[in-house]
Amino acid sequence: PQERVLLEVSSEALEHAGLPPEQLAGSATGVYVGISYNDFYEGLAGRPGKVEGSLLTNGHCVAAGRISYLLGLHGPSIALDTACSSSLVALHLACRALAERECRLALAGGVNLLLGSRTTRSFARMGMLSATGRCHTFDAAADGFVRGEGCGVVVLKRLADARRDGDRILAVIRGSAVNQDGNSDGLAAPSADAQAALFRRTLECAGVDPRDLGMMEAHGTGT
Repeated sequence: PQERVLLEVSSEALEHAGLPPEQLAGSATGVYVGISYNDFYEGLAGRPGKVEGSLLTNGHCVAAGRISYLLGLHGPSIALDTACSSSLVALHLACRALAERECRLALAGGVNLLLGSRTTRSFARMGMLSATGRCHTFDAAADGFVRGEGCGVVVLKRLADARRDGDRILAVIRGSAVNQDGNSDGLAAPSADAQAALFRRTLECAGVDPRDLGMMEAHGTGT
């Protein structure tokens, strides 16, 4: 199901960008997909008759590979899992690939569907989910996060290429950066120092003065 939704949304993204999929065959178009968990495959446990034919097509790598296969794309095709930052890291890597000319066009995004209860129960037992079912970000009432599902894909080009081709440009990514919290209060706990360093690095990469920022968007946990 995650791959099905990803294919649909990728097709919609290309349509919205005015790019006929058949024109991309053989092109150096990259695919970068953020994806976590395997609820659908876990649901096949205990049904060996169905597992045999589904095993190899439920690996995360196939989520990106299937798009490249169906469209005949020859650019990098990468699925990655960095938990809740997976889609943003996919976007970061796609931008880097474009800048380094590993590809001339890129699809970047992510997908997450809640197809089973085991992962949610595990998060609940770890005390990570909000008992109220709501995220109270930056609030004293914060008691955990809420799992969500959905899919999003964007079509990326180098700005000069998009202008040359007369593409409709919705936004410009000025810069991006990625780091890890390292040793913090816990495996899933953020580090304020590491996050501050990431903000500084991102602003430096983008060449942006922090005083010029008009809006910041945060993950539900405030990271």
